Amino acid sequence: MKLKPVAALAALLLLPLSGCGGSAQAGDGSTVTVTVGYQSKTINTVTAGTLLRSLGYFEKQLNSLHDGKTYKVDWQDYATGAPITAQMTAGKIDIGSMGDFPLLINAARGKQLGKPTRLVSVTGYNLRGGLNTIVTAPGSKLSSLTDLKGRKVSTSIGSAADGTLVRALQRAGIDPDKGIEKLNQQPAVGASALSAGSTDALSQFVAWPGLLAYQGKAKALYDGAELNLPTFHGVTAREDFAKDRPAVLEAFLKAQAQATDYLNDHPVAAAEKVAKATSLPAEVVYLYNGAHGIATFDPAIKPRLVSALKEDVSVLKAAKLTGDVDVDSFVDDQYVKKALGADYAKRLSAAPAAPASEVWPKGAAETRSFRTPAELLAYVSAHRDGIRAAYVPDATTGTLWFADKAVWVTDGEQLLPFVAPETANAYVSAHGGARIVSYADALEQAS
Repeated sequence: MKLKPVAALAALLLLPLSGCGGSAQAGDGSTVTVTVGYQSKTINTVTAGTLLRSLGYFEKQLNSLHDGKTYKVDWQDYATGAPITAQMTAGKIDIGSMGDFPLLINAARGKQLGKPTRLVSVTGYNLRGGLNTIVTAPGSKLSSLTDLKGRKVSTSIGSAADGTLVRALQRAGIDPDKGIEKLNQQPAVGASALSAGSTDALSQFVAWPGLLAYQGKAKALYDGAELNLPTFHGVTAREDFAKDRPAVLEAFLKAQAQATDYLNDHPVAAAEKVAKATSLPAEVVYLYNGAHGIATFDPAIKPRLVSALKEDVSVLKAAKLTGDVDVDSFVDDQYVKKALGADYAKRLSAAPAAPASEVWPKGAAETRSFRTPAELLAYVSAHRDGIRAAYVPDATTGTLWFADKAVWVTDGEQLLPFVAPETANAYVSAHGGARIVSYADALEQAS
């Protein structure tokens, strides 16, 4: 697949793909328009956005209502959650999807403006926080969080990526307000700034870190999964819409569950569909949304995710982006429970897939899994011209990463991959005889 330059993708990411419409209404009494706000390139929301739209499941569910109405869906694509929240509180979007920190802002703005919203389901999540990553330029000499002291770091204030940056710096003993020069930028702008050398690092959410690494425009400095705090994306609905049209919301949630099942059952085909709709490389989509990807997809609202949401409030309050947020009143699982019925309890208790090494052979409709990273490397070494992408889980956090972008450590007969140099160095320090090797050397040892 031809790689698209950051500048071109930046333009795509910043622009909505459709104009603003109205909220669910029946203009002539028989036609109802349902407006859905989504983020096509925030690919952990695809089961409520990009993939769901391409599969047509929501429209099919609406057509099965047989209530005398004709339903139309107005899909509105945005680069971030903020404009979706603005349109929801203005009564112009009925259902929206966004990340955990924007969800809290959505809750706060809705309450503040007397237009309350409710979290009704989850799209993609990572229980350790691996959806956010801090990256630097490929030739950067920065190798740890402490190296960021006094440096310029781009992020989007109010996003989960900013939350990761703040918490990571605090754990490293750096004041996130005074210890660095924080640049508040849209992801696309920050990516361009990193390439231009006007910022030293970039803290961003899916799919930017993986995209820039894949393109050779960045390397990982910090794996958000080191925080071991859940991050997720979810679906929010206007409270008045949910009460006025519960059958429509239920249809959406049933369709979301269908899209989730499709993604889980056909991860390669799903990645290709999302890639086609977004112009993102399918290899990057699969890194996050694949069978053993960084994200797990499940519409159930797990208690552990709700607890994490409550912990996020303090970060937003410190940034003066919200006051107190009543998370318990914001979370409303009655609709998804009704939509999924007896299946809900099973989904609620489901665990993420175990980390695994995967190879995506060229021309193949399925990937191949391996028991160990060393076995994957041996396969790659023997099929160098036939590999579309190779993925390995971080030996410490389990976060999936591109094999050729990972930091490799040899320890006896073991070959261990790490997303970031800091965790690799920590392993080497704790294991006598272990040492960091190049990817080429790792391939040679495996073969």
